[in-house]
Amino acid sequence: MQSLREKIIAFIKSDKETPVIAAISAGLFPLLYYYYSNFTLLNSWQQVVFFIVYFLLIPIILFKVSHIFVNRISFFKPVRYFVLPILNLGWSAYLLVIITRGFNLKYIFLAVLLAIFAGVLLRNYFNKIIVFQFLLAFVITFSLGKYVFLDIQYPEEWMGQPDDIEGVVFKKTPNIYIIQPDGYANFSEINKGYYQYNNSEFRNFLLEKGFQVYDNYRSNYYSTLSSNSSMFSMKHHYYNFPSSKIREVYNARNVIIGDNPVLRILNNNDYKTHLLLDRSYMLINRSEMGYDYCNMSADSLSYFSRGFQMSSDIFSEFKTIDISAGTHPNFFFLEELSPSHVTNKKSPGDIADVERKKYLNRLEDTNDWLKEVINYIEQKDPNGLIVITADHGGFVGMNTTLEARSKLTDRDLIYSIFTAQLAIKWPNNKVPNYDGQIKTPVNLFRILFSYLSENEKYLKNLQEDKSYIQIESGAPFGVYEYINEKGDVTFNRVSKN
Repeated sequence: MQSLREKIIAFIKSDKETPVIAAISAGLFPLLYYYYSNFTLLNSWQQVVFFIVYFLLIPIILFKVSHIFVNRISFFKPVRYFVLPILNLGWSAYLLVIITRGFNLKYIFLAVLLAIFAGVLLRNYFNKIIVFQFLLAFVITFSLGKYVFLDIQYPEEWMGQPDDIEGVVFKKTPNIYIIQPDGYANFSEINKGYYQYNNSEFRNFLLEKGFQVYDNYRSNYYSTLSSNSSMFSMKHHYYNFPSSKIREVYNARNVIIGDNPVLRILNNNDYKTHLLLDRSYMLINRSEMGYDYCNMSADSLSYFSRGFQMSSDIFSEFKTIDISAGTHPNFFFLEELSPSHVTNKKSPGDIADVERKKYLNRLEDTNDWLKEVINYIEQKDPNGLIVITADHGGFVGMNTTLEARSKLTDRDLIYSIFTAQLAIKWPNNKVPNYDGQIKTPVNLFRILFSYLSENEKYLKNLQEDKSYIQIESGAPFGVYEYINEKGDVTFNRVSKN
């Protein structure tokens, strides 16, 4: 029996053409690399099947048919020895462009053109190229396997509750409106630091409408997915404790829009649940929908979508829903991706002032939008429980959000990341005497459910009101506690026990 080394040497020396092997080698590394770089975006079975077909099965058919075609038609015989190398390098180049640059026709054309020249020039080394492609695939398989089987902290490992809150029974069942303006800074920070904006007009509007405004509220995490997955789980995930690369929280979208403790509790208390999304960002994974209604469907998304393919006027759609309680109370989660944050481009230059002005312009538009929504709810449902809660801050003061991944010591920059708006209109203006314990999103629903159930025992298991971030430069790679429960800036590395 030949050893693997002998088989590889024999293959390299062979003149036999192998279209199926050439097709697999062309697509395997791009497929595995795509998954390694974007596993949190591509982990549904529908996506697995699609990408296997697109990256491997389609080229197998194409390469095989082309090989048969050029070998049976005499006209093509002078060039038949170049067909497989050109197809192999061309398909590989095409895939590498779309997984790194997207469907950019300029880059695709240039990459494929270079691949054609390479296919002609390197024809005599084609089998060595195939072996090299498989070697790259093997290396990335090792890295992907390590991440999937060793590094990921799965939701079922961290979402478990410390008490019986999932069995909570509500004594009050008002309609609940969770309105999330993305990146909206708290009143306590927006008039100072790098924001320097007078937002008192909107604050006064909320106070006149009977809202309680919660100064110094801040997020536990620095991104929409990391913050909301923690909020809807009422638990900390610590970004899954990444070991070598900053990634999204695994299955964060599934947690937010799918099966999570908050939705289970609402369902157990006979609520009809509604999800209204401004953009399709939450749907990329094609997660099983946990809400009774969503204004968008993942079926309309391209498999290569990064989540911003579809957009919606959620206020217009919200007005089409009968928000009267009827036979069931209603829960609404309205996610508006505004005012958002500064750009996330790499090395954009010294544009912090420009980005601040853009952010504040968007914030003013968001204020107008929030007023419309609140006035509408107040008119239709004056006794609803309305919660305005941002997911994180606007990163104002930075040129790009990527600067947050480097160790910071400037208190105002750190707070610019985590400061988050919170205002609540309690039904009948009856504010619970423990509402001051709402300091971060991780405990928001636990406190709301304590209020609705009129049972304060659930307050005994509040999570730590700390803010965490992933750092990749300026300190050893890892997850760090950036703000402690007192609101003081710290820098303490956290790890799995």
